[in-house]
Amino acid sequence: MTEEQILIGRICDLAKRSYTQNIYTYTNFLSPSELTSLENVRKDISYIHMESFGGNELCERQIIRFGSLEEFGYEGEYPIAIVKVSPLLVKFSDDLNHRDFLGALMNLGIARDTLGDILLKENTAYIFCLSRISDYICEELTKVKHTNVKCEKVSADIPALTPTLIDMEFPVSSLRLDNVIAAALKCSRKEALSFFEEKKVTLNGHTTGRNSILLKDGDIFSVRGHGKYIFDHTGGNTRKGKIYVYIKKYV
Repeated sequence: MTEEQILIGRICDLAKRSYTQNIYTYTNFLSPSELTSLENVRKDISYIHMESFGGNELCERQIIRFGSLEEFGYEGEYPIAIVKVSPLLVKFSDDLNHRDFLGALMNLGIARDTLGDILLKENTAYIFCLSRISDYICEELTKVKHTNVKCEKVSADIPALTPTLIDMEFPVSSLRLDNVIAAALKCSRKEALSFFEEKKVTLNGHTTGRNSILLKDGDIFSVRGHGKYIFDHTGGNTRKGKIYVYIKKYV
C-alpha cells in the first residue's frame, strides 16, 4: 500500500469510530498536500461532520476533527498547544530560522506529524504541536543551533499571534489565480505556473493545481514560502482594459 492509501485508511477508521461511538476523533497534523488527497474520500465519509484547524488562521498544517456540536451536543477542543521558544540572551543569539527550530525538535525524536506550523516573530518561534508533547518540548528543548533557549506554553490569543494585514493593489489582465499570484509576488507567469506544478498553492485551505480558476471576493490563497493572501475585491479598469484588484497579505 502507498502512504496515501494508508493515510486514507486511517482517516476512514477515525470517521467510523467518531460516528459509531459518538465521540470526537482527531488526526495528527497533516500537510497541505495530505489534506488535499483526502478530498477524494470526502463523499465516502459524509455521514460524519469533518473540519480542520491548525491552531491559528495562518497555519497550513492542520488537524482534522470528526464530529460537531450539533451531532454530539458539546464542543470538542482541538488537542493543540502552542510553545513559545525564545533565546535566553537575545544579544548572543544566532540568527534563527524555521529550519533551525524544526531541526532541533527532530533531534529530540519528535515525529513530524505531532508538530504543526512554526511561526517566527524575529528570533522567537511559536510552535504549534499536539497537546500531549508540549510538556516534553518545554522540558527538553534547551538549545537551537548554538543558542540557549527557554520554552513556555502560551495561549492562541496573545498579540504576537494576531495576524497583521498589508493592503496591496495592482492591475491584472484577468482574475485567474495564476495571474493574481504572478502580480502579487512580482514574478513571471511561468514562475507562477511552476508553483502549481510543485503543489505549493492552496486556495481556501486546499492545495490546488487549477491555475485558471477565477478568484472571487473573500477567497484566501497562499504560496508556500511566499505568503498568504486574501482576495478582497476588484476596482475599476485601466485604460488598457486591465482590472484593478485589491488583496490583503498576512504578515
